[in-house]
Amino acid sequence: MTGFEQAWRSWHAERERALAEPHGWLSITARHWLTPEPQRFDGIPGTWHEDGDAAVVVLDPDEEFGVSGTTRFELVNSGPGEMVKAGDRVVEVARRSGYLLRLRDPAAPVRAAFRGVPAYEPDPAWVLPGRFEPYDEPRPVTVGAVVEGLSHVYSSPGVLRFAHRGEEFALTAFNGKGGAAFSVLFTDATSGVTTYAANRSLSVAGPDADGRVELDFNRAVNLPCAFIDLATCPLPPPENRLPFPVEAGEQIPWERR
Repeated sequence: MTGFEQAWRSWHAERERALAEPHGWLSITARHWLTPEPQRFDGIPGTWHEDGDAAVVVLDPDEEFGVSGTTRFELVNSGPGEMVKAGDRVVEVARRSGYLLRLRDPAAPVRAAFRGVPAYEPDPAWVLPGRFEPYDEPRPVTVGAVVEGLSHVYSSPGVLRFAHRGEEFALTAFNGKGGAAFSVLFTDATSGVTTYAANRSLSVAGPDADGRVELDFNRAVNLPCAFIDLATCPLPPPENRLPFPVEAGEQIPWERR
């Protein structure tokens, strides 16, 4: 096994481990949208409602939760949610245009049945050189979502240009997560055939002094919506729909076949 293959297999194993964490994406068992009218939800402590730019929970004195009394959650739209412990479960409060709650349960059936993520064999040919072209200032980009009627707004610092078989392409990049400089949402000619139809995501490290980047499509991953029906994943912008097959990275999960 080459060093390239070994590095990919180690990365893939860590990716599968993270997916299967007790309160990871595979543990979500319920999703509830908040309204101005106070509501209670099965398995979730408190009475909840949406109040302007905040989600509000009111706890009874005898309810065990990671907060107490009356608590307001004021979150960034399309940003990370806030996790609140509820016994061995976790309640995620998130803002996706409106506010929602997701219940994360380690005993979730999807998590219990998880058997890894199928993927193409690693291939160095899918590590493509590119260059980063920054905008004068970051631009807000609105994209659709797998939930009908929902949209997400992300900040784009610029585009990533690369060539494939003699043709140049430009991908709109969003700000990255987990140490990556950029995150790219894309589809390609394998989408809906061997890879998940709606989207895949690729993390890209920052450019060197000359603006050069490396796009390793072997590390293209599925978003949560590929595994569960309770996610609100974004769709790629139109310019990120590649016309050729990217036969690298994660494939349609076993659970969706």
